[in-house]
Amino acid sequence: MKIAFDAKRFFHNTSGLGNYSRDLVRILSQYEPDNEYLLLNKNKSERGKDILARPNVKFVETSKGSLSRQLKMGKDAQKQGADIFHGLSGELPLKWEQKPIKKIVTIHDLIFVRYPQYYSFFDRKIHLWKFKKAAGMADKIIAISEQTKRDIIEFLKVPESKIEVIYQGCHQAFKEQQSPEQIQAAQEKFKLPERFILNVGTIEDRKNLLNVVKAIKDTGIPLVVVGRKTKYYQKIESFLKKNKMEKQVLFLEGVSMDELAAIYKMADVFVYPSFFEGFGIPVIEALFSKTVVVTSNTSCLPEAGGKDSVYIDPNNNLDIRAKIKFLWENESERKRREEKGFEFVQKFNDESIAKNLMNLYQKII
Repeated sequence: MKIAFDAKRFFHNTSGLGNYSRDLVRILSQYEPDNEYLLLNKNKSERGKDILARPNVKFVETSKGSLSRQLKMGKDAQKQGADIFHGLSGELPLKWEQKPIKKIVTIHDLIFVRYPQYYSFFDRKIHLWKFKKAAGMADKIIAISEQTKRDIIEFLKVPESKIEVIYQGCHQAFKEQQSPEQIQAAQEKFKLPERFILNVGTIEDRKNLLNVVKAIKDTGIPLVVVGRKTKYYQKIESFLKKNKMEKQVLFLEGVSMDELAAIYKMADVFVYPSFFEGFGIPVIEALFSKTVVVTSNTSCLPEAGGKDSVYIDPNNNLDIRAKIKFLWENESERKRREEKGFEFVQKFNDESIAKNLMNLYQKII
């Protein structure tokens, strides 16, 4: 089988959609090696070059010109003789030749409909138009969680029979055991405290970091934050200054995947009080790292966290504080939940995901 992917995010996104795209191609090329995987884009980058070096993965330079992704990429895939075109980020090309090709699109979330306040009017309209168009054109839609599936049915008016839930995995680094030397090197490089709680993700309104900072006020519990700063960071900075907490919270940037994996393993507790997610990859990164998770009781997060993570109301910083303190002070409870969480997270391992994807591909062919 020859499967073509819209590889824009594969080559050019550092987080969410980029990680999903790279992991999906990596997993398929490893566990389903008999197929050919085509990465279509105008250009490539250093990202994912190890995956591109595999014999069954090939870069295809698409036609140049403005809107070539929308108007020419589909036809380019057909010229390559692809059996399936898979749009990895809610979009499909608009133009196709008569030649048959099956179309699949992955939709990650419809946060822009649920939480319009986080998006500009123009972005909301464009996203909704693209997603509706892709959902109508696709032979099958992959939703990355049951929550996203419900949202697709409700907001895009798609019949349930057209949607398959296939969870996503996470980077291999989180499943490996870093050596004591690697862990010590990360600790020294970033000057990490002996014990700390961890938060990972873009520092933006929806991820709700300010409520974690409020929750640890007057507790002395150190917090390490890894993520790109947005304008929202200024709110957190001003709260830290006002409450003389600058030394209690450490912000890290320029962290590699291997370093991040080591930091997850060093953390006592991972805290992720997001208001809404399509899936919440950091939750499974923590569970694979055998670090106990405190996360929101909303959206898909209980799907990612399983029954042994600890759930909070993301609007209630007193609830967040109580749950963090409970785990911080109870080593045996942390250990129990870490082991149970590690058992649960195996359902998101690479082999299962590859098998589910290949079953879907074969079904539509």
